[in-house]
Amino acid sequence: MAAEQLEPLDLLEDEAEAHVQGVCFKTGPPVRTGVELEWLVHDRSDPRMLISADRLHAALAPVEVPGGMPRGSTITREPGGQVELSSPPAGSLPACVEAMAVDLAALRRAMDRAGLVLVGRGLDPYRDPPRLLDAPRYRAMERFFDREGPWGRAMMRRTASLQVNLDGGDDSHGITGYRRRWELAHRLGPVLVAAFANSPLSDGRPTGWVSTRQATWAAMDPGRTRPPAHAPDPRSAWARYALDAQVLCVRVPETAAELTPELAGLPPDGVTGGVTGGAADWTAPPGLTFRGWLRGDAPALRRPTLDDLDYHLSTLFPPVRPRGWLELRMVDAQDGDAWVVATALAATLLDDPVAADAAFAATEALCPHGPLPPDDIWRRAARTGPADPELGKAVRACFLAAESALARAAAPVALRTAVSAFAERYADRGRCPAHDQLDALTRV
Repeated sequence: MAAEQLEPLDLLEDEAEAHVQGVCFKTGPPVRTGVELEWLVHDRSDPRMLISADRLHAALAPVEVPGGMPRGSTITREPGGQVELSSPPAGSLPACVEAMAVDLAALRRAMDRAGLVLVGRGLDPYRDPPRLLDAPRYRAMERFFDREGPWGRAMMRRTASLQVNLDGGDDSHGITGYRRRWELAHRLGPVLVAAFANSPLSDGRPTGWVSTRQATWAAMDPGRTRPPAHAPDPRSAWARYALDAQVLCVRVPETAAELTPELAGLPPDGVTGGVTGGAADWTAPPGLTFRGWLRGDAPALRRPTLDDLDYHLSTLFPPVRPRGWLELRMVDAQDGDAWVVATALAATLLDDPVAADAAFAATEALCPHGPLPPDDIWRRAARTGPADPELGKAVRACFLAAESALARAAAPVALRTAVSAFAERYADRGRCPAHDQLDALTRV
């Protein structure tokens, strides 16, 4: 007799919490470094021209073939036509920078042949592009954010960022432990926002913010874009945050490519090579949290699965996101090769024990009410940058700590020079890259 086919058991709330803690905080010594670079794509002769999906696809086709990226980085596309290049994890900061530089050069050559340029700005200063990707995820995401205002569309279509990926840390309570690294990553968040703010313009005019990209994120659904509340155990704090966040979309699989980005071979926040995903409607019921879904608050909806929970985790966008490693997501995209400096500063301050201690001390004044910076500090970082006296002092101290650590580690001269030159041009003068754009307006 054939074995009876059993129905899958419902996912229970305590099982969901345990799963989130286990997959999002994997412990081990902090060794690896990765970086993800998003770029706006402009026409070389007219930065206000909209780039069609077909033109972008043709430009990327030569480097999306096997071997197109010499060091194995992955190319993905964002809803407004932004291009993202994601490095594989490297065993050291210099190895990460060197590999990404090689692949970025290949990507730039492909863009140049198509008459396109990669523009490192946190917000498109001229254009409001249409959504080029028609995947169910992005349709549902747009509907979700439209309930609260225009910021979600701006985030999806007009913003670009730099993300540094670092190991979560070991299970100790010291400077290499995941608890301490989680705390330090959040303390450094406003410092990184301020130091590398690079989005002061919209429609060619000043917005009043040096990082309009960060201000845009802060105006969106706080349950998925703000940092979690502090708790001694970040695992439990993150699990609460994740389950209490609203469900952004409910997948209705039509093809294998729609099951999950990971199963389709795609990263969770991007789509490659023209994948559109069909006409399925993934719109989630308004106000439904994942915890509510588990508890049956949407009786007309099917029961959630572990795959649904994993997908839900990919729709949370706080400044620091644990994914088995730490994603530092708060930095504006950078012009030219300044991405090297942002990557080096974040990685060094978290991974070098002496620099980490110095960074804790440097950020103490930014945490007046507890171990983490309050929302006001994040807003000041986005509005004023290092011109803010307290933030400027912290930025300068963090650069000094990083420079000392890179010298002790005998880092490549080019890497150390890049960090020092950026500090001299910006941090030491209470400036950030946004000020260059604002200065250029006054010279016109």
